[in-house]
Amino acid sequence: MAGTARVALGIDIGGSGIKGAPVDLDRGVLLEERFKIDTPKHSTPEALAAVVAEIANNFTDRLPADAPIGITIPGVVQHGVVRTAANIDKKWIDSPGQWLFSETLGRRCLLVNDADAAGVAELRYGAARGHDGLVIVTTLGTGIGIALLHKGVLIPNAELGHLSLDGHDAETRAAASARDREGLSWAQWAARLQRYYSYLESLLWPDLFVVGGGVSRRSEKFLPLLSLRTPIVPAQLQNAAGIIGAAALAAD
Repeated sequence: MAGTARVALGIDIGGSGIKGAPVDLDRGVLLEERFKIDTPKHSTPEALAAVVAEIANNFTDRLPADAPIGITIPGVVQHGVVRTAANIDKKWIDSPGQWLFSETLGRRCLLVNDADAAGVAELRYGAARGHDGLVIVTTLGTGIGIALLHKGVLIPNAELGHLSLDGHDAETRAAASARDREGLSWAQWAARLQRYYSYLESLLWPDLFVVGGGVSRRSEKFLPLLSLRTPIVPAQLQNAAGIIGAAALAAD
């Protein structure tokens, strides 16, 4: 572990996997390889807390004693309480998740929405660094996560992946999972993304879109097919963004 670096532990809970790593907060990079465990089939608060503890214990003997821990979850988080549950057990709804993780780990933890964490990471260390207008970071995966950032400030829990668009919940049509599920070509999927991003920019007039999620590694397949007035670029931190952003927010 780096000697003088500011360090925090980031843990990113996803629908299929939970991964964590210590983060150098000055550079926004992982200090060790990610440690990943499959998300339990029954992803209750108690089950996820046990997995998060296992991941944290893999690193804590090499962390500073006062290193904070940031944890993401795919749901709205208000003052440490989980209000929605996307791709995790519905028992999370109205659960005091931040308290549960802090009690289980015996260390100070911050719980944050997964897209918000990714957005903060891209703003501080990645594709949105240096932009002081309105930035919308979208994560295209099982659903669509949204982070709204204005002049460097996060506006949390922007659930704009669930906008009603043409009679559908937008993420059921435009998430990366929809492309896989329906066997869409890149061009067919891009047409749905065009509709979605055009609607977003008509509502909010952003200065920049950043597109994250695993599919961003293949951004050359679909971003050039979009015609928007707003610049749109792939995320730089890719699958590490949630870990890095959670750690950064926990240290604030």
